[in-house]
Amino acid sequence: MAIKADHLWDAWAKNRNEEGKKNLLVAYMPLVKQVASRMKMSLPHSVHLDDLIGSGIMGLINSVENFNPELGFKFETYAVPRIRGIRGAILDGLRDYDWVPRSIRAKEKLLESTVVKMEAELGRIPTDDEIAGKLDISVSEYYKLLDDVSATTLLSFDRPFTGDQGQASSLYDLVEDMHNDSPLDLIERKEIKKTLIQLINKLPEQEKLVIALYYYEELTLKEIGKVLDISESRVSQIHTKIILSMKNRIRQMLTV
Repeated sequence: MAIKADHLWDAWAKNRNEEGKKNLLVAYMPLVKQVASRMKMSLPHSVHLDDLIGSGIMGLINSVENFNPELGFKFETYAVPRIRGIRGAILDGLRDYDWVPRSIRAKEKLLESTVVKMEAELGRIPTDDEIAGKLDISVSEYYKLLDDVSATTLLSFDRPFTGDQGQASSLYDLVEDMHNDSPLDLIERKEIKKTLIQLINKLPEQEKLVIALYYYEELTLKEIGKVLDISESRVSQIHTKIILSMKNRIRQMLTV
């Protein structure tokens, strides 16, 4: 979302007063609503859009107060991770809310551990039939299991992974938010981003498209389903399977 606010930034740079900050916050409110609305599509009905927007506004305020236009990148690039991501206000609010039942967390751990073990054995991402067989359930039951945990994995690009040294990162942070890193951190993130791209390129065409359309083109699951001529539920299942695998790869890279 491109917002024309150069004149507001100029005014803010000259006189950092409350009126200037208010004008910038009003100008960028559509960005908060866009981020919150997209996240809401992935969350249970019990999570309200107004609550997400309220949390997001706190991230927007922090972004306006700390952004330096002289660094040479767009405000939106700087602000979105702080509105949404691991250091972001909306995700902080969701952590406090703790909306995921323990039973769903347990299912997610079961699926992830199964995929990880099978990848190690096979040297590739296992097929749906292979995973269902390993779990000793039917493919339809496996798809139901993916549906159950999909709401948690749809936020996995924002959720933290901790390495052996205690450092926390998320898929979204590792790929997108590199503007406050030290030179060494920047090099490490670029290497991880390069590895992630290589992993994505090795995925089957349909799975690769789901990741590209969701995270880079920012289509909704429903829109992706129309593009690929599959159901929204099937798109969600494909995404969930990929993220379960990617989470393990990220942990491996963080512990090197």
